[in-house]
Amino acid sequence: MAGNSSRKGAIRKTSKKPTAGSGGRVRRGLEGKKSTPRAEDRVYHKAHKAKNAKEAAERRNPAVRGGGRRRGSSDAEWIAGRNPVVEALRARIPVTSVYVAEGAERDGRLREVFKLAAEYGVGLLEVSRGELDRLTSGAVHQGLAAKIPAYEYAHPDDLLDAAAEIGEKPLIVVLDAVTDPRNLGAVVRSAAGFGAHGVVIPERRAASMTASAWKTSAGAAARIPVAQTVNLTRQLKAYQEAGCFVVGLAADGDLTLPELAADADLAGGPLVLVIGSEGDGLHRLVSETCDRLMSIPMAGVLESLNAGVAASVALYAVAEARTRL
Repeated sequence: MAGNSSRKGAIRKTSKKPTAGSGGRVRRGLEGKKSTPRAEDRVYHKAHKAKNAKEAAERRNPAVRGGGRRRGSSDAEWIAGRNPVVEALRARIPVTSVYVAEGAERDGRLREVFKLAAEYGVGLLEVSRGELDRLTSGAVHQGLAAKIPAYEYAHPDDLLDAAAEIGEKPLIVVLDAVTDPRNLGAVVRSAAGFGAHGVVIPERRAASMTASAWKTSAGAAARIPVAQTVNLTRQLKAYQEAGCFVVGLAADGDLTLPELAADADLAGGPLVLVIGSEGDGLHRLVSETCDRLMSIPMAGVLESLNAGVAASVALYAVAEARTRL
């Protein structure tokens, strides 16, 4: 029946009037209240217990932090354009597959790509131009693109293990605030050439092992591990606890490179060289964590070297000193 108020959906009328000013009282009641703590900071929350369990596991077994070599934080990278793809294959960057657009002009560069891909066992796939546009996010690909996988970074502790396995004192290069991937590639190349056991970089706000870094390393990135760390200062302290002497490169260092090279205990012992960016140098906390700060003597008014050159000079001096021991 239409007038039956007991049926579902009927609106029930009430004689109660809304209380005036209730909103103001609610606001006053909320004044002075603090923000809700994060779940992991609440001692009775399961997230807090999980955090404590994870930290305890890391203290018991440092390998839990990294689990050996692991995937980098970035996804696969695309190299677009005929010249870049040719150069990538020539530099032996680990290309997994080459994509060619349907109807692409077969010029000399494309023929060289086909030859190198066949020689190195790289897969060739033909796709539509629209699909290649999508894969390369609209880059100017000229009908050709190459895919490289995300770099597999080592854990910083792996570098100590690498030195121990061959019976050598660790020699590790750590980069602080180096954002140019070409500088990173140059450092990796020098580290491999002068007998270092690996390179450590920060996980954030720093250059990573991109195609540009791979190319600059001239293939050295395949021969020497590069590790990432979340906290550079904490990692330097971990190296110190493992018996390494940490030396940071700085223009105002109280130790010179010739003095380091002449000291058999320093040059020949477990050593970590920390190199900052050309513009900013070492961060304050990183600088304060180093056991000593070292300068590279130079003639003239040149104030600093870029990271790649500084690493080469320092590593050569250490390598040459170690051959005399």
